[in-house]
Amino acid sequence: MLDKLHSVEARYDELLTLLASPEIQADQAEYRKQAKALSEIEPLVETFREYKTVARELAQAEELVLQATEPDIRELAQEEVPALQARRDTLLGSIKILLLPRDPNDEKNIVLEIRAGTGGDEAALFAAELFRMYSKFAERQGWRLEVLSSSDTGVGGLKEIIATIEGERVYSRLKYESGVHRVQRVPATEASGRIHTSTATVAVLPEAEEVDIQINEKDLRVDTFCSSGPGGQSVNTTYSAVRITHLPTGLVVSQQDEKSQIKNRAKAMKVLRSRLYEMELRRQQEAIAKDRRSQVGTGERSEKIRTYNFPQSRITDHRINFTTHRLVEVLNGDLSEMVDELITRDQSEKLKDATAVG
Repeated sequence: MLDKLHSVEARYDELLTLLASPEIQADQAEYRKQAKALSEIEPLVETFREYKTVARELAQAEELVLQATEPDIRELAQEEVPALQARRDTLLGSIKILLLPRDPNDEKNIVLEIRAGTGGDEAALFAAELFRMYSKFAERQGWRLEVLSSSDTGVGGLKEIIATIEGERVYSRLKYESGVHRVQRVPATEASGRIHTSTATVAVLPEAEEVDIQINEKDLRVDTFCSSGPGGQSVNTTYSAVRITHLPTGLVVSQQDEKSQIKNRAKAMKVLRSRLYEMELRRQQEAIAKDRRSQVGTGERSEKIRTYNFPQSRITDHRINFTTHRLVEVLNGDLSEMVDELITRDQSEKLKDATAVG
């Protein structure tokens, strides 16, 4: 491990020198490429350098404990040793996590899809609350959210909504949200006060660029039709709505929110690329999962991943057996504790696998 760390550190210094050269600074594309490479290894190098400093200070303190002739100096050194050992071990743990293989999609923006599941109007209301939760969380993170398409129930619920979220490392923070979310509460329309259980499904797809997924135009059937629902005078008068069918997979994407057929087609293609990309990722994950235990990050949509229990103000993530009683805060976008716990557990599993392989 130390050989690899020294190699990464040397690469870091090499990149710093490279970025300072006039040739690289004159080529903006190359400069951005090398700057990105630098930023990716910088946290590891900084942690490694702090680790070396602490290890050096620990060695000096342990030497004083053994060799110092003055009692006061020896006592001070003895007091420093436990704290330095703890800091060294913490840094070593951080280094091991930073050395784990990076998910190439972590830097990507996402396509977020939320659909009402079982439970009728109550499920649609819950889907709307989930969308509000992710919208608030995105706002807290400084991310940009754009709705691509939505279908409401007319009573405040959502049958389906598709949106993009753009920002720094969006997929890395939200990739664990894919799956079935379950709510347990007394509906406002339930006179007898019985607790109902409803569900909504969430899909978090890494946004795929054209370089990620090549789509052959011959594989597409594009239909246009008049848009429906709210939208002003253009509704039902122009063929601006677009339905794209990917013939090899049977995937269908419709888009009608824009008045322009060109804009609707562009949005539909964005969603189609992301769905095809996710299908390919899922095939790869399934191939790997045959020989290893399931991890937090697999995000199977068929599995119930989380329960929101209103009577007890409780949220439980079933994958990691994590429970919090901060239901109101979470639904208002304070997802950080839940997200951080999922990331930590996933990293722990990967560290165990890496140790087992090693």
